[in-house]
Amino acid sequence: MRQIIIAIVIMLLASGCSTYRKYSRPQEITTENIFGVDIVPLDTTTIASIPWREFFKDTRLQILIDTGLANNSDLRIASLRVTQAEASLSAARLAYLPEVSLNPQGNISSYVGDKAVKTYSLGLSMDWEIDIAGKMTNEKRGVFATLQQQRNYRQAVSTQLVATIANSYFNILALDEQLSISKQSLEAWDEIIRALEVRKKVGETNEASVAQAKASRHEVENSILSLSQQLKTMENSLCTLIGWTPQSINRGDLKSQVFPDSLALGIPLQLLENRPDIRQAEYALQTAFYSTNVARAAFYPSLTLGGTIGWTNNSGAAIVNPGNWLLNALGTLTQPLFNRGRNVANLKIAKAQQEEALIAFQQKLLDAGAEVNDALSQWQNAQQRLDVSRQQIEALKDAVRSTRLLMTHSDNGNYLEVLTAQQSFLAAQITETQEKFDKIQGIIKLYHALGGGIR
Repeated sequence: MRQIIIAIVIMLLASGCSTYRKYSRPQEITTENIFGVDIVPLDTTTIASIPWREFFKDTRLQILIDTGLANNSDLRIASLRVTQAEASLSAARLAYLPEVSLNPQGNISSYVGDKAVKTYSLGLSMDWEIDIAGKMTNEKRGVFATLQQQRNYRQAVSTQLVATIANSYFNILALDEQLSISKQSLEAWDEIIRALEVRKKVGETNEASVAQAKASRHEVENSILSLSQQLKTMENSLCTLIGWTPQSINRGDLKSQVFPDSLALGIPLQLLENRPDIRQAEYALQTAFYSTNVARAAFYPSLTLGGTIGWTNNSGAAIVNPGNWLLNALGTLTQPLFNRGRNVANLKIAKAQQEEALIAFQQKLLDAGAEVNDALSQWQNAQQRLDVSRQQIEALKDAVRSTRLLMTHSDNGNYLEVLTAQQSFLAAQITETQEKFDKIQGIIKLYHALGGGIR
């Protein structure tokens, strides 16, 4: 017996070295050069540390974001998942306590011709599993990691929601500006058409010139209709996102929006702390790690203590009244033998799932680094294109003014030159607006990619 006890103790100590070990981040997880080799030198300052209320200063946008955070269905579902995970953690913690149950019983039996015999018992039973192999400890740690995973999922949904609402809002402002430019262009075409019709009456131009100008006007009119439809679709999409029925969005204008002139990235390691989706991926790895420990613990014995205390009138040999106390205690040590093959298979599955979670974590880091690089590149490129577009617009503005003066006051003026200059001017203005939105979109993407948007 002594040798058996010693062997069991040695086996349990050996199991404790592996099954009780806590998760630590694998050494192969690195953030070196994750932003890309073309990124400027970094420091610990990052725009992700700016709360979204300070980053997005438009009060109308702030109201929309607050509404979305309160009403969005995806975020509410994520919160319910957190509630479920919290309940699971409470259940895992209670697993350390003994299971107690009340077992009242009564029985009446009678043989032919004999007097009926009544027996009863009122028992309180207990079963208590001792966590000698770390199974319950690892299950609790795994459930805690799952809870953190769900909390970070909720945070990821929240930050994505902030970025999406902001992106939709500024898209609407860009469409507003493009629509305003198109309407101004329509008025300019009406003026050109009136001038051409006057010149046609005095024989200075022909019907073809007027028809060509009207055709250009219709093209702008179609563009206005298309922009109006895009605007309505975007408004409806934003309303759905924040939990509203379709309605007009109260908004400002694109020209009044203010953002930082320089965007600090911080250091790559901060992504592990700032981005909730990366933290979620690491907690998924932790969950898989503890599941592997649980699968290992299945190879070791389990110890269960049990007992019963109660009151009964059935002593086994005779029925006594009144009854007497009944006491019973039992300890069971169970070592798995015939299900070893199943345990081996379960351990292989757990290890494969852990490796899968590690690969997903590594890929999430790579994706995050690429998102930062893409967003920064979009912001920088849009700024450069915006500078060029502004110079182009100034030149085209002079060209439109000059060609219209020539057409009105000189015989050298050509209506085709006016049409070309006016169309180029309209296209350049719309392009400039799109580049403004691209720059803002790059800022929003970079803010989100670095982990910004926390409440």
